Amino acid sequence: MTEPYPEFEINALRELSRKVGVDPLQVQAAGGNTSVKLGDRMWIKASGTCLADACDSDLFVPVQLDALRQALLVSDPRAEKSVDFVEQALNPNGLRPSIETTVHAVLPQNVVVHVHCVDTIALAVQTNGKALLQQLLASFNWLWVPYRRPGLPLSKYIASALTRGVDADVVVLGNHGLVVAADSVPLAEALLQRVRDAIKQPVKKSSPPVIETLSKLSKGSQYLPAEELATHAVAMDKASLSIAAGGSLYPDHVIFLGNGTTVANQGQAIDQIAKDNKGEKAELPLSIVVPEVGVLMHKEANDSQFALARCLSDVCRRVPDGAAINYLEPGQVHELLHWEAESYRQSLAQ
Repeated sequence: MTEPYPEFEINALRELSRKVGVDPLQVQAAGGNTSVKLGDRMWIKASGTCLADACDSDLFVPVQLDALRQALLVSDPRAEKSVDFVEQALNPNGLRPSIETTVHAVLPQNVVVHVHCVDTIALAVQTNGKALLQQLLASFNWLWVPYRRPGLPLSKYIASALTRGVDADVVVLGNHGLVVAADSVPLAEALLQRVRDAIKQPVKKSSPPVIETLSKLSKGSQYLPAEELATHAVAMDKASLSIAAGGSLYPDHVIFLGNGTTVANQGQAIDQIAKDNKGEKAELPLSIVVPEVGVLMHKEANDSQFALARCLSDVCRRVPDGAAINYLEPGQVHELLHWEAESYRQSLAQ
């Protein structure tokens, strides 16, 4: 039996978590998760918490690993949320394990790091993403996973591949992100960096936003210009705008910003967009892209929503012009919007 709280292992995981968590090109808002397995216990990031806070907050949850794996093996529905496998005596804050707990559990390596790396996503949303990655990751032991809903469906796909004898310590998730796994925190960190270096994508140049025009357009409305300059890039490049306007690219955009991207038609007043959405606050878009001008954010948007608005620009700027895109299907979007685990995570976001 391991010690209740092995500080040296947890502290190493905390520092790695913080490093990736403060980098918006790897993790946005409460996205991403990390874990370490110690004997029959797995410590994993809590749902709705931010990896950037890993060194300042107690955000790792202890899960009974063997019991959870057995539940997965027999398709026990309790595995979905994993809360019944938390060692509550070591969880004084009553935290709930990450929605990706089962994904971490099925991987045999001691340390697992899951990030929403924008370079990965920019490749993984392209219809030929797997072929592109086969070239870039030729020297790695890696697995491509076509889009599956985060959580149990995703972990079942990975578990099935491992059962068939696939040997992978790098997993690329279609329309989602990247997972790396190793037997120590330093090895996981080094592997993550090697993968990021291998798949790094060129960034399209972008004109600066026209803040004065945005301010005039939004005057008297419920919107303000986005604060981060990087967020506006999606409006300033026609190819990026076309990609964003085409549909939903990855789960966290849907969860935090809603389905798709609202684009203001030329000459359309911001208050008219509100009327088109029946004027109900709950139905107003959280972000509005004004072509060749910039991006507006709802005045009540939170930090997570700001982060995902920037992420959209960061991803689209890394997709080459003319690339064919694999968008999330309507049924997949509906599944995300009505998934209790994601509603819980969003409720904790600030």
